[in-house]
Amino acid sequence: MRFNTKTIHGNQKHDETTGAVMPPIFQTSTYAQSSPGKHKGYEYSRTGNPTRTALENALASIENGNYGLAFGSGLAAIDAVMKLFKPGDEIISTNDLYGGTFRLFTKIFEKYGLKFHFVPMNNTNGIIEKINKNTKLIWVETPTNPMLNIIDIESTSIIAKKHKILLAVDNTFATPYIQTPLDLGADIVMHSATKYIGGHSDLVMGALIVKDKTLSEQLYFIQNASGAVCGPMDSFLALRGIKTLHVRMQRHCENARLIAAYLENHPKVETVYYPGLENHPNHIIAKKQMRDFGGMISFTTKGNNYDDAIHIVENLKFFTLAESLGGVESLAGHPASMTHASIPKEEREKTGVVASLIRLSVGIEAVEDLIEDLEQAIG
Repeated sequence: MRFNTKTIHGNQKHDETTGAVMPPIFQTSTYAQSSPGKHKGYEYSRTGNPTRTALENALASIENGNYGLAFGSGLAAIDAVMKLFKPGDEIISTNDLYGGTFRLFTKIFEKYGLKFHFVPMNNTNGIIEKINKNTKLIWVETPTNPMLNIIDIESTSIIAKKHKILLAVDNTFATPYIQTPLDLGADIVMHSATKYIGGHSDLVMGALIVKDKTLSEQLYFIQNASGAVCGPMDSFLALRGIKTLHVRMQRHCENARLIAAYLENHPKVETVYYPGLENHPNHIIAKKQMRDFGGMISFTTKGNNYDDAIHIVENLKFFTLAESLGGVESLAGHPASMTHASIPKEEREKTGVVASLIRLSVGIEAVEDLIEDLEQAIG
């Protein structure tokens, strides 16, 4: 089954009771039992809900996995992965990653004895140097947030398997429309389903997808025991989002390519970060592991002036100044003061998150209107 068909039919079925094409929203907390412990597959909605099950099955299908798990947020999904480990275990993470992930790792899990190494992953040397007997996980974002760095998933998976280390990939920016990390050797795929999976800026959700049954059982135990699950209404909305993921992503990618080319030729723009540009340092790897280059772009203005960046994002009309990304509408953000403000300034700037950096989530509007909007804001 091809991807565009999977988004509509993969691991999905009509409601057996009514024939409803879309799964019903089972807005219930508990389920009747005919005898203690004897039920129809559901007992309590933290443990399982039919609408959430339908979503989890669809997530597994589009990522070419066997098991999907849906959570109350992307960070709740990452939190569940970290709970696989014990004090003294070490995790190697890319140094360019979402600020909330960095905060979770350093402010929460370091207190409980996990040790994190944040290294550049444009090549695998930084990973290999940090591996020791305590290393249990390699955490990858690709493309990274917000610098759009590309990490070679297949090469990293070879290293992980050699050392019997788990590999987790945050696939939020790319989505399975563009890349499927499990096919490249990853053990866990994570999504902030708030973004492109949902696609309409109307839910907050996270997801994990795996192939291995034992790993899925460990994560399901954590999901149920910790309780950070999503509700049935959000599950329904995410299912609706999956059904249009392929057509939305096609337009996101088309628009972003044209906007990246426009910005690259703008006299007031210093650097454009977009993996589809041939001058991107890992463009070749992007072409190898991605089917397209996504809807995210970051750029800096000449002079690295904070005030210039703020002026631009405050004066955009069709790009809304807001947190998040991946909705049908275009969004603009200033990572240093918004999404990555939780990372210390010195650490931010090492990865390129400087005062003039602007991040764009390119929506599905008419690209001519978006370019005109950038033109009037940049000046």
